Amino acid sequence: MTEYEKNICTRSAVRYWLGFIARLFPWIRIQRKLRKMRKAGATIGSHIGIGSDIMPPASKNLVVGDHVSIQTDRIDVRAPLTIGDYVILGDSASIITCSHDIDDPEWKFKPYGLVIEDYVWIATRAMILPSCRRIGRGAVIGAGSVVVKDVPPMAVVSGNPARIIRQRGAIHNKLKPENLLGGGMIDYLSVRVGRRANPICV
Repeated sequence: MTEYEKNICTRSAVRYWLGFIARLFPWIRIQRKLRKMRKAGATIGSHIGIGSDIMPPASKNLVVGDHVSIQTDRIDVRAPLTIGDYVILGDSASIITCSHDIDDPEWKFKPYGLVIEDYVWIATRAMILPSCRRIGRGAVIGAGSVVVKDVPPMAVVSGNPARIIRQRGAIHNKLKPENLLGGGMIDYLSVRVGRRANPICV
């Protein structure tokens, strides 16, 4: 059981239901946004959290996995963009999937696309340029970094241009990122339902 689950299951009934109400309205708002994104053609998984003032762009080029936290609307979906499971996209992070041929007299449009693998964290105001085509599983992109090439799995990169500064010690496999932004209503309810069966929660 995670610390988040322990915190929920040991709450008093009053505090639990106050927490439920606090999560209910953000969850409803997120579900409306997800319906709009799916209607626009995007393939969206389950258990998604989206910032309160954000409406991410969507098209058939966008594929999002499960348990994802999206805190930015600076996402370019003119070329295929795949976001894996348990990914965290930080506040105002920018993902650019297309460019232009600067040597072409007509400035030819060049779509590239990007794959973001599972357990990646792209921190606040990081920028992913079209020359980056893949961010490996568990990689971390430091705040304000400018990524110009592929990032290996479990690498921690930072700077402009971003360079590897170390390897990550562990992935965030005990975190459900949607809980960061009010998208964890199902988890919140399921912890309470299982309360009596769990000795920690009695």
